Amino acid sequence: MKDINEMPACPIATVLELIGNKWKVFIIRDLLSGTKRFGVLKKATGASQKSLAANLREMEDDGIVERKVFPEVPPRVEYTLTDIGYSLASVIEPMAEWGSAYKEYCVLKAKKESKLSQKS
Repeated sequence: MKDINEMPACPIATVLELIGNKWKVFIIRDLLSGTKRFGVLKKATGASQKSLAANLREMEDDGIVERKVFPEVPPRVEYTLTDIGYSLASVIEPMAEWGSAYKEYCVLKAKKESKLSQKS
């Protein structure tokens, strides 16, 4: 967990420091629906094994993700969001809504520009 004295003064900067790369956002997105194994997260996010492992480690250190290792052969490891990790749904869900609205905006803009160019 980060020391409060090492965190940025700006709360937005704090959020971006904790989840400001695409892999972490995708990991959170996928874990919001429940516990997942490493391989499932790797396939769902498209992250390389190295990137996924590093990001999961950082998120575990920051208290966002919990890692559970089962004493089996082969080893089974599952990841789940902590309570504070689940609270990021209130950040991720509006991002998804905005992304959908932006895509719709782009489609409408392209249609409008297409009609204007046809009239010329």
